[in-house]
Amino acid sequence: MEEILYIAHTDTGGNLGRQAREALNAALVLAPEGKGLAVAVFGRGAAAALQTLGGCGAGRYLVAEAAELEDSRYATDVAAIAALVDASGAAIVVGPGTARFRRSFPGAAQRCGGRVDTQVTAMEPAADGLRIQRWYYRQRMVATLTRASRPWLVLTASGAFAPWSGTAAAVDARPVAVEAASRTRVLGVETPEADSQTIRPEADVLLVAGAGWTKKQADGQTHAAQAEQLIREFLERAQASLGSSKSLVDLSSEGEEVLSVFSHLNQVGQTGMAPRHSKGLATCCHGEEPHTVGWRFINERRAINLDPNCGWAQGKADVLYVADAFEVLARVNALLTPE
Repeated sequence: MEEILYIAHTDTGGNLGRQAREALNAALVLAPEGKGLAVAVFGRGAAAALQTLGGCGAGRYLVAEAAELEDSRYATDVAAIAALVDASGAAIVVGPGTARFRRSFPGAAQRCGGRVDTQVTAMEPAADGLRIQRWYYRQRMVATLTRASRPWLVLTASGAFAPWSGTAAAVDARPVAVEAASRTRVLGVETPEADSQTIRPEADVLLVAGAGWTKKQADGQTHAAQAEQLIREFLERAQASLGSSKSLVDLSSEGEEVLSVFSHLNQVGQTGMAPRHSKGLATCCHGEEPHTVGWRFINERRAINLDPNCGWAQGKADVLYVADAFEVLARVNALLTPE
């Protein structure tokens, strides 16, 4: 097998997130027990973060910890990736598909004279070097690819690989100098309030809501404000990610009452996203095929619906709760409330 380089960046706290550990496991598929593998980390606290990966058994460790690499910028990130690839001499480069790398990996591949593939969901060694899998056409077609160009830079899809769970160990890391000229300065970072964030790719649980939340309830009235409050409370207390059926996000164009927490970015299904969370809970949606196609990568699927004959009951959910979603979510939120 060709030389493999695993490369990751630290987050703002100097740590390596779940996606970084997933990508390391993917690299170890190509280099069992670390044979022929080099591990590189750059960013704030990169040297300390690299020690947490010491138990992977890699043959070489590289680190770039210049001050200009602490913040995410295209120019400095591309320079760091290209420098680490050049220093390693690796033919295949594997990294996590974070927003920072999705922006900078293509530029680094061009600078190194190589090629790049993103959203890779499977990798395996082959006689011709490496074969990867990725999905196309709204996650309805899967393709197996190989390339002759080197270096070949590969970004893994979030949730496609199990996170590496090895132990930390002291390593002797080779520092790599990065010559990065940038005309920009990072003055600070503005982030939304915690309770306004609804899309969390690394969350364990995905809550998906359907148009039933805005329909008339048992008392003959709609309760959109209560529905939004229940959903917001669940997202905040469970740190869950939020999805939606197409019918719910389309309500705004139909002149009906809507929930402000949703946008088309939350849409799950044939015309939306196909998330990869460990667990998913569908509420007030009927489990139609165009919607449930987006759930194919959820490991454990559960649904709440008052109709025992809804689409979720036709083998699309592992468990169907025939109950009122308002009552169930209120009870769950109470259980999640710290005493």
